[in-house]
Parts: sequence; structure tokens; C-alpha cells
Amino acid sequence: MFVVTSVDEPVFNNKVVDRFLVLAESSQIPASIIINKSDLIRDEQMDFWIDLYTGIGYRVFLTSVTSNIGIDQLKSEIKSKVSLFFGHSGVGKSSLLNIVFPGFNLATGNVSTFTVKGTHTTVTATMLKTDIDTYVIDTPGIREIEPFGVSKENLGHYYIEFTKFSNNCRFNTCTHSHEPGCAVITAVDDGLISTERYESYLRLLETVETDIHF
Repeated sequence: MFVVTSVDEPVFNNKVVDRFLVLAESSQIPASIIINKSDLIRDEQMDFWIDLYTGIGYRVFLTSVTSNIGIDQLKSEIKSKVSLFFGHSGVGKSSLLNIVFPGFNLATGNVSTFTVKGTHTTVTATMLKTDIDTYVIDTPGIREIEPFGVSKENLGHYYIEFTKFSNNCRFNTCTHSHEPGCAVITAVDDGLISTERYESYLRLLETVETDIHF
């Protein structure tokens, strides 16, 4: 699974990226991150996010359709796999696939100047065969995402850098938000888990349903 985001129009949003990553982790699907439109902005802030996600263990690809950045690398990565492209509206998923595989001719659109959000051009998920053993799945751009089947008690399992600390929490049902003896909170305080990822976790934790039964 490739989580496609962009540096501008729409701007990079780590909390959105983290929601996609939770979706992938909870579904046991390996995930990588594509930062598209990377020719527009490459500053210290963007380098910070690249270092953060690669440090956690995710692969990050920088691409640009207009400047032909990272296209060959992405095409090589996709070869002999089934790859799902998922992301916000307007990040350029279809445009990216069109340049990687020119025969696709997928519909593309611009970012709305009124809402500053992407306009939907892909309306259904489409699996496309590019080679004898290579398939890509283009999905509709989305505005909001809520991971399905995730409870407050297991959300922390899908923030992969929490794992090596969470086993040392005092309570096995720890939500890593307020409990005494929480090893994850201690790791955040000690700088071993980034505050940006932890704040993203807390924000998502607030939206997780409390009455899910499995």
C-alpha cells in the first residue's frame, strides 16, 4: 500500500498520513509513503517529516510529475507486486500513475480554489494490470478517514514505534493517554517517541468508538 500525500495543494498533513498508516497496520498491509509534488517545496520542515517516518521504519518516496522526480524508482518498486494507492483528494495519485504507466490515461483534476481541497476524479477503486505479474489499484481520493475495527485499547498497536515500550506499561489495557505507569508516555517525555506522532495518536484516540464489540 502506498500512502500518497503532497507538499502543497493540499499541504502535507502528518495526522492524515498517520490515519492511513493505522489503516494499513490494522489490516496487516505493508505501507510506504509517497510525497508527491516534491518539486514545489523542499525545506527543513519537509526533511523533518522524511526523517521522522524513515526513522520509524517506513519507506518514503519523493515524486514529482512535472519534474519527473522519483518516477523510475517508484516504477521499479511497483514491479511484480499488487500495489494500492490511497490518499487525500488532490494529491496527484492518478497523475502519478499516468506518468509511471502512460497507457492508463486516468482522469485527473485540480485542487478546488474554493475549498482548497482536491476534486474527485477517480470515483471507484480500479485494479489495472501493467505487466504479467504487476497490478496497481487506483482509489478515489478521500476527504476524511476513520480506521474501521480499531478500539481505544488496541490503537497503540498500530503506531509501530510504540511497540517496544508498550509491553512495559503497568496495565495491559493501557491507552497511553493518562494511565500511571505508562511506558509510552515515559518514552515521549524522554524523546524516544516523537511528540508529533504522539499528538497525532491522541487526536485519533479521541475519535475511536468506545462501544465496539468484536
